Amino acid sequence: MEEDLTTDLAALQSHLETLFERVQKNSITLQKFRAFEIRLLKLNSLPDIIDHLLEEAKNYFDLDVISLCLIDETGEIEKTLIDNGYPCGSTNGLMLLGSETPIKSTAIQPYIGVYEDSQCADFFSHTEKQPVSVAITPLTRRSKYLGTLNLGSYHLDRFADDMATDFIEHLSSIISVCLENNLHFEEIKRGSYIDALTGVNNRRFLEQRIGEELNYCQRNAEPLSCQFFDIDFFKSVNDKYGHQGGDVVLSMVAAAIKNQLRDNDIFVRYGGEEFVALLSNINAPRALEIAERVRKAIQTLVIAVNDISISVTVSIGVSTYVPDSTSISINSEIATRLVKSADSALYKAKHNGRNRVENGGIVSDKQAL
Repeated sequence: MEEDLTTDLAALQSHLETLFERVQKNSITLQKFRAFEIRLLKLNSLPDIIDHLLEEAKNYFDLDVISLCLIDETGEIEKTLIDNGYPCGSTNGLMLLGSETPIKSTAIQPYIGVYEDSQCADFFSHTEKQPVSVAITPLTRRSKYLGTLNLGSYHLDRFADDMATDFIEHLSSIISVCLENNLHFEEIKRGSYIDALTGVNNRRFLEQRIGEELNYCQRNAEPLSCQFFDIDFFKSVNDKYGHQGGDVVLSMVAAAIKNQLRDNDIFVRYGGEEFVALLSNINAPRALEIAERVRKAIQTLVIAVNDISISVTVSIGVSTYVPDSTSISINSEIATRLVKSADSALYKAKHNGRNRVENGGIVSDKQAL
């Protein structure tokens, strides 16, 4: 009788110790989750949220592989990330599913359990070593399907089909809210930085981004070139074809210039018939070469206005900032000098006959305003 009681007590103690260990483990998991959630809610940009999910979540939740699929049928998310200088095309684990991307594998129903190629391969195509167990969780908000967060582990028992999913479901809900809020915010912000007529960014966007571009080129000891464009004799276009014809010319010229630039170059309508481009890590000779290519492209452009084909030309001024590691100037001063130098070169091009490129020279940290 006494031996039976002793055995029962030992079994009970073992059971209680197991329960206690589980409670401690769950408590630690809950603390990590709360810390992750608080950090996520404090982030105020889409790039920061994506980085937090793809990188920091691994440490918080002891995961081996994470991927994030976002539905982007209109391409607005990609445009937003590019405008923010985010390398969406090379970010490991980020998948933007456009209108031409098959979405058959992104089932709205969650999947938790053993990794199976038929159900999971598309979500983990970015990694050479496939996970053993996974949790594929849909991200939805207000009945709208945003994408999926996909968690993977190299341990078979990390995700099982009979495990409790409270944490994962709550996590997906929080992420969905953050994504929706930031996507709406980015949409509003993007609208305020877009020129409604030409569809390119506006002067306000340039003023907001030029400091960031200068910071980047200073950190990496890389040049930053500025190109200033002006459509020649634009007033005559308006006088002859009306403002409607002038609007067509502005839109077509803007599209033609943008087509000659890289996706990560900053291109804005500066005002009226003037446009400005910022080209990171492009030196002066290369910037002049690109400007000449743009000039030729505009010269050969045929624009149809009310069944009449017209041609226009542009004058271009170029300047280049080259950072000095021994003496870094205040960015606002450099920005003013860089744009002013390109603008002065533009007026030189106008004075010298138009339809030409002029070099405004090098802007350095040692120059005075």
